[in-house]
This record gives sequence, C-alpha cells and structure tokens, in this order.
Amino acid sequence: MHITFRADASLQIGTGHVMRCLTLADALRERGAICSFVCRPHQGHLMALINQRGYRVLALPKLLEGSELNPNGTAHAHWLCTDWTTDAQDTQQALAADTGDQPVDWLVVDHYALDARWEKTLRPQAKCIMVIDDLADRPHVCDLLLDQNLGRKDEDYIGLLNGKPVTLIGPQYALLRPEFAAMRAQSLERRQSPHLRRLLITMGGVDKDNATGQVLAALQSCNLPADLSLTVVMGLHAPWLVQVRAQATQMPWYTEVLVGVDNMAQLMAECDLAIGASGSTSWERCCLGVPTIQIALTQNQVAIGQALSNSGAALAVKGNAIAQTLPNLVRTVANADKLSAISLASSSITQGKGTLLVSDFMKRVYENHNIVQ
Repeated sequence: MHITFRADASLQIGTGHVMRCLTLADALRERGAICSFVCRPHQGHLMALINQRGYRVLALPKLLEGSELNPNGTAHAHWLCTDWTTDAQDTQQALAADTGDQPVDWLVVDHYALDARWEKTLRPQAKCIMVIDDLADRPHVCDLLLDQNLGRKDEDYIGLLNGKPVTLIGPQYALLRPEFAAMRAQSLERRQSPHLRRLLITMGGVDKDNATGQVLAALQSCNLPADLSLTVVMGLHAPWLVQVRAQATQMPWYTEVLVGVDNMAQLMAECDLAIGASGSTSWERCCLGVPTIQIALTQNQVAIGQALSNSGAALAVKGNAIAQTLPNLVRTVANADKLSAISLASSSITQGKGTLLVSDFMKRVYENHNIVQ
C-alpha cells in the first residue's frame, strides 16, 4: 500500500501530531507499506526528522505566520497560515506530482485545522481516508476515524461523520512506539516498592511558553529528598532551551537537561514520578504505569488531564496555575502509598498495543473497500 500522511509541526502546533504519525508509519512500513508525508514548512517543522526516519516529504509552499485566514475556518484554522481551500489545492498538487493520476491507498489526516470540506476535496486522490482527531469539534468525511483519548465516546461524533466510518475510540488505540509495550513489565515491576528518587519533567517537543522553567521554579519551594535527581527532556526546537539549561545549574538537586532523546521509554520506566504535559505522551506514561502530575498547556489538553485525574491515573494542573498548585501536589504525591495508587490506576488505561491494532483495522478497511469497489 501507498500511504500518505498530512500533518504539520510548528512552534504553535507542537510536535505531537507528526510524531504519532511517524509511529504509525513505522508500523505500516514493517508490513510492507510505502509511506510519505505532506507537510508545510512552518517555523519548528520536523521535515528533516521525517527524512531521517526514511520517509519522503512532499513540502507544501512556505507561508508567513499570521497570513490571512479563511473566516469560515475551524477553531484551529490559524494553524494552516492559509485557508483550507488553498491547503487542499497545494496538497492535491503535491500528491499529483508524487503519484500522477493514481490515488494513494490511504490518506491519513492529523490536523485540527482540516475538516470534511478538505477531506471531500481530496477524496478523488485517495482510495481510503483516515482521520486522527482529539477534539470531536468538526465534521469529517473518512473511512476510519481514530480518537485515542480517555473519556471520549462514539456519541461525541454523532452528526459529525459522513457515512458510516469505522471509529476507534479510546487510549487502547493510542499510537505508541513498540518500545513502550516492551518495557511495560519492567516498569511495573519497579513500582512494586516505590520511592521518590528520580523525577522526569517533559513539557512537550516545543514548550513555547516555558512551562519547564515554571516547573523548575515551583519545585524549588518543595521539601524533596536530598538525593533526588531531575531529568528534563526538551525538543530540538524548544525556544527556551538556553534559559532552562542555565536554570538547571541553580537547582538544589542534580538536574540534567536532555534534548531530542530517542530513549523516552527507558527514561520513563526509570523515573519514580513524572511532571508532564497532557498531550500524546500521557498514554506513554500510562502504558508504563508512571505516576504523573499532568499539566494542561493548551485548552485541548484540559480534557485529557481531567479525565486522567477523575480516573485516579494522574494529578491535574492547568498551565496558568503551575506556581500556585504544583508544590502542594508534589508534597501530596511524594509518598509510597500515593505513588502506588496512581501507578496502578495509570497502568490500567492502556497496554501500549494501539499502533498494531490501528494497523490491523487499516488493513481490514482497505480490503473491504476493494471488495466493494
């Protein structure tokens, strides 16, 4: 199969959409699929990384941030830096240049700024369309829809889906790299006798508002073990990296700052507590049973943090309340009983096999499409 992904990364969008598409692409490539990506080169894009992972990137024309937008766009229309019709035309041209008159077997769309209008326009150039969504806030025309978020229900998409696409709902379908499932048993075993010795801080691939720095500042007022060590993970395009590195040298505990890591599963498995953004990495931490204080950095992350908090799988903080809320939460969780309780609840959310499940469903939907055709 020839599968094309339409996803972007930028300082505004973050890196999560592209990264989870890369995870799915890796799994599909292992099954013999040829995968490519269509991306717009916003500031903070990941096109070089996609190339390094062995995938062809079809680059759309570069546009100025803040360009005029379609007034009838989606809630995240500004992420495109153009209107949806222009993006659809650009994508059509990119696909035509890549495959000629032949439609791709799958077009996978992971972009909050795109909806049914865009998908309908691209329909002639794709045998099947898959949408990866987290919001349930706009209509779609697709054959398969994935929403991997805890608390999401099929009913949330009533009236938003044209036809009867297959829907995969819930974190059991979360797109995680295979190393997380591989390290699950080791990580859960380690948490049988929890002690707070290693703290992991991950605020996403960009962290444009420097939540990392706010977390480090808030931790300084906490009475934590003297032998505690902190590991801070930041993305390659993190705009506050220099400041965070300087701040790390002033912390009362040993603090290391890592950039662009490729062993996140190991870092999570070896930590006793994580403080992290309520994005896609939430499901990585759940797979490994990592006790977590979740920080919602954007409005669309609030629901994820709240759902995990309600299930006992994390403690939730809003990004504008880090200084006021975080110290008390750290004191609350810094004991063996609380760490164990959160770990147990967290590990029940997902086993980390979602990528294989989604790959299987893509194969079935494609085969059924061919039979109908």
